[in-house]
Amino acid sequence: MGKWYTSGVKRLVALLLCLVPTACGYGVVRYSGGFEGVETVAIVTPLNDSYDAGVEFMVADALRREFLRRRAPKLVSNPDRADLVISGRVLPIRATSRSFSSVVLALEYELVLDVQLLARRSDGTEVPIDPRATRESERYLASADSEALRKNREEALRQASNVLAGRVYDALYETLAP
Repeated sequence: MGKWYTSGVKRLVALLLCLVPTACGYGVVRYSGGFEGVETVAIVTPLNDSYDAGVEFMVADALRREFLRRRAPKLVSNPDRADLVISGRVLPIRATSRSFSSVVLALEYELVLDVQLLARRSDGTEVPIDPRATRESERYLASADSEALRKNREEALRQASNVLAGRVYDALYETLAP
């Protein structure tokens, strides 16, 4: 009785697990990979038109990490073997004072990271990227210590790059999704 009972319960539980999602309006959906007709993506490091050395690598790294984090489509290093190639340029970064102390010293700055990105399919057709997805601003603290100020600015650039990468991925997903 013990063997029959446990196998019967297992079957009943398996049947219920299959039926419960459909009874609630939910269903089991197969993940299609996200982008219609795009299995592989290559991200070319953008050109740097700003005066911040290395920001182009920060942006490219953020884009690559976003595609890896979302796990679809597959990221490849060779643009010739990719279904979609993303390239572009980092525009000059604007930084302005945002808050001041009583003696007119800047306490906080805001930088604006703006990139021009181009997504192109392997057949040469261009995939539009919403321009609102390619601009991000971030605030950072001012400091009398130049090294602390540099690190604060770098961290703000890194954060802006990460947010921008998520927006670019979402914009491409919305454009290419079935």
